[in-house]
Amino acid sequence: MGNALSCKPKKDSIGNGLVSRSKRISKSQRMSEEELLHRQALAMAIQQHQLSQRFEGSMSRRIGGSTSSRRHTTISDSFSNGKQQVPILLDNVETKKLVLVHGEGFGAWCWYKTISMLEEAGLHPVAVDLTASGIDNTDAKAVTSLEDYAKPLLNYLDNLQEDEKVILVGHSCGGASISYALEHYPIKIAKAVFLTATMVLDGQRPFDIFAEELASAEAFMQEAQFLLYGNGRDKPPTGLMFDKQQLKGLYFNQSPLKDIALATVSMKPTSLAPIMEKLHLTKENYGSVRKYYIQTLEDRMLSPDIQEKLVRENPPDGVYKIKGSDHCPFFSKPQSLNKILLEITQI
Repeated sequence: MGNALSCKPKKDSIGNGLVSRSKRISKSQRMSEEELLHRQALAMAIQQHQLSQRFEGSMSRRIGGSTSSRRHTTISDSFSNGKQQVPILLDNVETKKLVLVHGEGFGAWCWYKTISMLEEAGLHPVAVDLTASGIDNTDAKAVTSLEDYAKPLLNYLDNLQEDEKVILVGHSCGGASISYALEHYPIKIAKAVFLTATMVLDGQRPFDIFAEELASAEAFMQEAQFLLYGNGRDKPPTGLMFDKQQLKGLYFNQSPLKDIALATVSMKPTSLAPIMEKLHLTKENYGSVRKYYIQTLEDRMLSPDIQEKLVRENPPDGVYKIKGSDHCPFFSKPQSLNKILLEITQI
């Protein structure tokens, strides 16, 4: 079913608060230096997160528009003193289970703050490792399609009980993964949340979302210095991996240093095939599920202008904005992200 991560700080843990629902690693196995660094950084990050209870003074707004009768406007502010909270009314929600789907290069580990807060609110979050991501040891060059990449998510949905539904939350290129899942498992999904994500149209590639800011696909494949050639230089590139400075500038320009340290020792190469594949999405399947988009206003990877274009061309049922967040609000604005996810769950 793939690897899944859930965080319950007061129970069995790795470091100071992480519980992995994937298969436990045998004690007899020797831990690689990279995995040791990852665990040390994650333990430190979790410890610092548990010690810090400050509520950010950020603002999140749900914006409606005239393009759809289902969209409406509500405004909710997060005050730094933490006195104003979203009322948590979970008795009559359609589902309490949220499946958190990471973006390119990330893994289930990136949701550790979000998992902790959602569980504290009484929800049941699960984070999956997509193929060749997180603790999944598949070589990135072996991933040749979006279906390959999203297989752990698809397996998870396939194994749900017949009447069980979940809320999918997809970050960055994880938006393509949850779009693929929406098309193939619409009856298993109550709502879908695109977190500064690739919310593509029918016949569009995830890469097309970034094309305006990066380059054409042809130019990108020829000139990008961060491409990986798993099958040799005489063959097409198979993946990409940014260096530490690029990661910090594009993804983490507002994130705490401890989370940047965690990410730089944990991120893996991204397979190119899934982001270069055109999606086939239908109104009957993909279009039958309610969708919400969360915009991040200090994002350098997927600019606010591009995010606005996405929701204009493919209007969701609701749009939220997080002020002061970079491309990774689960690091830079976790409280605001949590508040929005709680609100969407209760809609």
